[in-house]
This record gives sequence, C-alpha cells and structure tokens, in this order.
Amino acid sequence: MASPPELSRVEDLAFARATLAAWEPYDEAQALEKQRMLDFVDAHPRDAHRRSCLEGHLTASCLLLDHAGERALLTHHRKLRRWLQLGGHCDGDANLAHVAWLEATEESGIAGIEIDPEPIDLDIHTIPARPGEPEHWHLDTRFVARAPRGAREVVSAESIELAWIGRDELAGLETDASVTRLYDLVLERLR
Repeated sequence: MASPPELSRVEDLAFARATLAAWEPYDEAQALEKQRMLDFVDAHPRDAHRRSCLEGHLTASCLLLDHAGERALLTHHRKLRRWLQLGGHCDGDANLAHVAWLEATEESGIAGIEIDPEPIDLDIHTIPARPGEPEHWHLDTRFVARAPRGAREVVSAESIELAWIGRDELAGLETDASVTRLYDLVLERLR
C-alpha cells in the first residue's frame, strides 16, 4: 500500500495509459474493459482525463477498508442516489491511484489512507444526463485502500451519508453489481 508521499499529480495522459496497459485482467470481461479504455484514451489523447471530454472521461475510485479489513466505507451518493465506493473525476490528473486516494481522502474526511497503486478492477458505466451535462461514460479504474486504525469519517457535500458496510450488508442497500464485484475481489485478495 502506498502512502501520500509516493503519490503525486501527473498531467501527462500517457501515465494513465501506461497504468492501464500494464494491468493484467483477471478474466475475459475485464480484458475487454481494458481494451475499451485503452481505445478511448487513444481516441482522446489530450482530454480523456478531463470532464471537458463530453463523450466520457477517466475516473478512479477505491474500496476503502477499515483497518481490520472487515468493512468498507461506502457513500450514499448525493447525485446518483446509490451506495457506491469512494472516487471521482481525474480533472486532468493522469495518476489514477493518486486520483482514487485523493477522492477517498476528500469524500471521507479521513487522513492517513493508504492505497495499493495496482488497480484491482475496471468498470465502464453510463452517467445519466443532468441539466447542463449530457449522458456520458465514466471509465473507472478501481483500487483497494485501507483506513488507519480509529479512522472517523466526515460526510462531504457529495454524500447523503457514509457508512462502514460489511459484505453481507450489501444486499440490503441500493447499489449495483459492480460494487458487489469490487467488494468480492477485495475480499478474495485479502484471503
């Protein structure tokens, strides 16, 4: 797991492309997602990591585990009205692990988060149109992170609420299959 000093903002989109290209997919579906993301970056060599790319853009997120690795902090997302992992837009930062770490830190209010810089999962999903924003793709690179012992979360403006959720509690939440898949991948890695 990486600490903040090892993470920094990188403007050059080639950094994100290299991260994606080096990642080894765990199944055929992930190999297809990887290729779609690489093709997208190649088709948008200047702005794939910026919101100004209206067709879609790269995002990064992480499943933030508690110190014991037993629960994950999920956000009840204010705009999407679903329980999701922490993460968000790259806004010109091509260091996807840094984006996921920064978003987790900002959205949780927790200092001292450590993140594994190796992606664990890729997910491409549609974001519905809203006033002033067309429907578009989020091409999300996902990581696993861990909160320090005794971490206390603070709800940000992006969340309705935050909650530490065990895997067995996911079925009772309004979430999606990609969150369940991410949770299962992380638990498998911890075994």
